[in-house]
Amino acid sequence: MAMLLEELVKSMEMWLKLIKKPQEYIDPTLDPVLLVPGVAGSILNAVDKKTGRTERVWVRILGADHEFCDKLWCRFDPSTGKTANLDPDTIIEVPEDRYGLYAIDNLDPDMIIGSDCVYYFHDMIAEMLSWGYQEGKTLFGFGYDFRQSNRLQETMECFAQKLESIHTASGGKKINIISHSMGGLLVKCFVALHSDIFEKYVKSWIAIAAPFQGAPGYITSSLLNGTSFVHGWEERFFISKWSMHQLLIECPSIYELMGCPDFQWEHAPVLEIWKEKSNSNGESTVILESYSPLEAVSVYERALSNNKVNYNGEKISLPFNLELLKWANETREILCHAKVPDNVKFYNIYGTNYETPHSVCYGSQNAPISDLQQLPFIQSKYIAVDGDGTVPTESAKADGLNAEARVGVPGDHRGIICDRHVFRVVKHWLRADHDPYYNPINDYVILPTAFDIKRHQEKGLDVTSVGEEWEIVSESQDGEENAARGKPKVGSISVSHVGGDKATWEEAHATVIVHPKSEGKQHVELNAMSVSARA
Repeated sequence: MAMLLEELVKSMEMWLKLIKKPQEYIDPTLDPVLLVPGVAGSILNAVDKKTGRTERVWVRILGADHEFCDKLWCRFDPSTGKTANLDPDTIIEVPEDRYGLYAIDNLDPDMIIGSDCVYYFHDMIAEMLSWGYQEGKTLFGFGYDFRQSNRLQETMECFAQKLESIHTASGGKKINIISHSMGGLLVKCFVALHSDIFEKYVKSWIAIAAPFQGAPGYITSSLLNGTSFVHGWEERFFISKWSMHQLLIECPSIYELMGCPDFQWEHAPVLEIWKEKSNSNGESTVILESYSPLEAVSVYERALSNNKVNYNGEKISLPFNLELLKWANETREILCHAKVPDNVKFYNIYGTNYETPHSVCYGSQNAPISDLQQLPFIQSKYIAVDGDGTVPTESAKADGLNAEARVGVPGDHRGIICDRHVFRVVKHWLRADHDPYYNPINDYVILPTAFDIKRHQEKGLDVTSVGEEWEIVSESQDGEENAARGKPKVGSISVSHVGGDKATWEEAHATVIVHPKSEGKQHVELNAMSVSARA
């Protein structure tokens, strides 16, 4: 499929999610909800102490890498448990606009066209507004500096203040918390350290894709090689993998996401390395060495022993931080003793059906590793298990808490908080659907019914056409009113692109038709075509 047509179809599919406008009414019976994001899920602003100038350093596309390194690189202080900026003149703040929702909605508000890489809770916020929630009355957000420990006293105090302010703003109602990913560890730390405050203000807690026992494969490769939060063309404008690597080595939160060494894994995560060794006769042999989570620490130490960054002309050593590891182990001990109060309901949604990094392997029998300091420059291979692509299902399910329900949903780690099934389950648990007979485990909302793609050449032009159809099943009744009117919704869009040499061009057009609901189903048709000329 031509690139322009592919992007156009994707945009139209995203538009379909938003075609249903939020309801104009506000449901006064709803209890307040607080959304808590995971790692990298909050906008971070850098404030210059001298001038007061504020700029967004996470997330931004233009000039991202330079500002990221200059303003966000940090060092851990074991005396405070806090990671502090290398730049002493910079303070990192999280914006509080829209009652905390701004910081966790669209992470780069400057992007004219929305992208999955910067949308965080955007779809869930829009969905909940359509249920009758109201920003500042029944819907709130809690953004935080995700570099810091999940149990940092400063963060815990801010969370307590947030709960109290929501309780007041909603007229004394108890709060429903929805956390995603590492946000689940933050909430669990708060439960362990401030159970009395949690019990006073919280009605229920829904954890989504939480790495309760860590994300072993993902974090192992992140500590040794860094990570990319976006893929595809956006990588050219975003944070480099190396720059991200230097940040993560000094982040308490990342060490707290390492695979729990005390958990009884069905298949224990390991670090594997193909190594070349010489015997006493000078003959070399290749063997596969395997390290448990505890044994792997010595590998991290040797691999990162010479890791340095150049900051303002000064070379700063950033080895694997044993002080951070000690802090993270203490955090895990705190998490193990957390118990949700009896009068607070806890629910767990975890991702399934995606190959998820579990164990990590470096080198091969034909290309063994001779020096562990090579590891940061070598692409790892994963041994995968079931999960959401980041957190193994086994880890997400093992919350160690008394849960009202645990539901597995096929979905990737970020996409799961945009999933229609998850929306339906959350709505049911929040008692916002008024449907006592709904079964959260069996939920099928969007049913693809047809897909067709054709390509041909006509008068020297490349022509590609795509047709897709869906049946959308919804519990809402407003579609029945549309059926009575008998008026389908129609939308269309056209885009074009001319190459830099003016000799190549492409045009694409797409039309979507959303038919009125009939017998609980709504039929959707998408037809798109692109025409291109090549030099």
